[in-house]
Amino acid sequence: MKITDTKTKKLALAALLLAIGMVLPFLTGQIKEIGDTLLPMHLPVMLCGLLCGGWYGLAVGAMLPFFRSICFGMPQFPAVIWMSAELAAYGAVTGLLYKRFFKKQLWWLYSSLLIAMVAGRVVWGVTKWALLAARGGAFTLQAFFVGGFADAVPGIVLQLVLVPVIVRGFEKWGNKGL
Repeated sequence: MKITDTKTKKLALAALLLAIGMVLPFLTGQIKEIGDTLLPMHLPVMLCGLLCGGWYGLAVGAMLPFFRSICFGMPQFPAVIWMSAELAAYGAVTGLLYKRFFKKQLWWLYSSLLIAMVAGRVVWGVTKWALLAARGGAFTLQAFFVGGFADAVPGIVLQLVLVPVIVRGFEKWGNKGL
C-alpha cells in the first residue's frame, strides 16, 4: 500500500521522530549531565520541524519531554516544563524558517538551525527564569550562558553536522513530497 496523502506522511514521520526522541536519550545512559551536553532529544525535534513543518515540530517538541517524563521519569519537574518550551520553539522555528522562507538551500538550512538554536535557548532561559523566580529561586545571566551555550557545545556541533546530512539525504532519497 502506497501512502500518497502528504498529511498522512507528515503525521507518520512526526510520530516516528517522536518515538526516536523517546529512545535516543538512552544512548546517553539517562545521565543528566551527558544529556545536557549531547542534547539527544533536540535532534528528532529539529528534524521534525525541517522535514514536516513548523506545526509538527512544535507539537513533537512540546510533547516529547512530557512523554519521556511520564514513561521514564526523566526529565523531572520543573525541568520538563522549560525543556518542553525549548523543544517546541526549536521545532516551530526550524520548520517555519526552512519551509516558508529559505527555499531549501543548504545555506538556509544552516541558518534555520542556528536561528532556531538561539530562539530555543532564549525560550528555555526565559521559561527557566520565570519558573525558578515563581518558586523563590534565581537564574542568573551567567547560568543562562553556561547552561544554554557553553555546556551544550558538543551537542550544538553534533546538531550542525548530523541534521543537515539527514535532511539532505532524506530529500535526495525521494521524500520531497513532504
